[in-house]
Amino acid sequence: MTTSSQMRHRRGTRDRQAHRLKAFIGFVVCFAAIIGIWQLVTTGYDDGGLAPTPAASWQRLIEVLSTALVYNPPNDFGIVFHLLASLQRLAVGFVLAAVAAIPLGLVLGTNRVLHDALDPIIQVLRPVSPLAWLPVGLALLRDSEATAIFVIFMASLWIILINTIDGVYRVNPLYLDLAKTLEATWANRTFKVILPATLPGIVTGLRTALSTAWLVIVAAEMIVGNRGMGTFVWNEWNAMNINSIIVAIVIIGVVGLVLDRSIALLHRLIPTT
Repeated sequence: MTTSSQMRHRRGTRDRQAHRLKAFIGFVVCFAAIIGIWQLVTTGYDDGGLAPTPAASWQRLIEVLSTALVYNPPNDFGIVFHLLASLQRLAVGFVLAAVAAIPLGLVLGTNRVLHDALDPIIQVLRPVSPLAWLPVGLALLRDSEATAIFVIFMASLWIILINTIDGVYRVNPLYLDLAKTLEATWANRTFKVILPATLPGIVTGLRTALSTAWLVIVAAEMIVGNRGMGTFVWNEWNAMNINSIIVAIVIIGVVGLVLDRSIALLHRLIPTT
């Protein structure tokens, strides 16, 4: 005999399948509408073929992918090597920011005096566009590669720091009271109580910072670096290859989606308190 729990499980499975089917159909309809509008907007443009049509952009995508692994230094690189250069800069700057921001956030979140002393400085620097740090980095570091990483660091630092501090403030006071009752040391209280409870907030900060950093690195590479997605876009613009820029936009967007979903998966694996 089928139990009520089994029936609920089957009903839930059918509901999820129906939801996924509806979402897929909605995606197909929206995608087709975007392509249709794109075609209408670019059809008949009297610009010598400059306007990127869907068909021309698709053809250019095939060409870019077919030469994706070309490697002829110093100037001829396939799209894979541009993408790897961007991801490498992103990884280094992002990891350095996380290593600096998370411990500092834990300290500021647990020490009100220190937090109130540094908060005005943080609030002044936080709204500054990361790209505003680019000339500062060039002046101080005298190296375009290091400057790109520095810009990523500055783009990620404040987001992770603020979310870490906020996560500490959201820790259940009962946990802290229990740690005090048990006379836990600062290290035990931090690593066994505060840090685990703060992880959801930290991961939220990492997710937001990673998306922001990916936006910024592409813009920064238009000015610095001999390889990277931003460099590719800038070179194609100088050559007036607008179809190539559309291809780059699609690739940048897809990679950004993958990066975001990767952090989102990590977020789902962390239990909420």
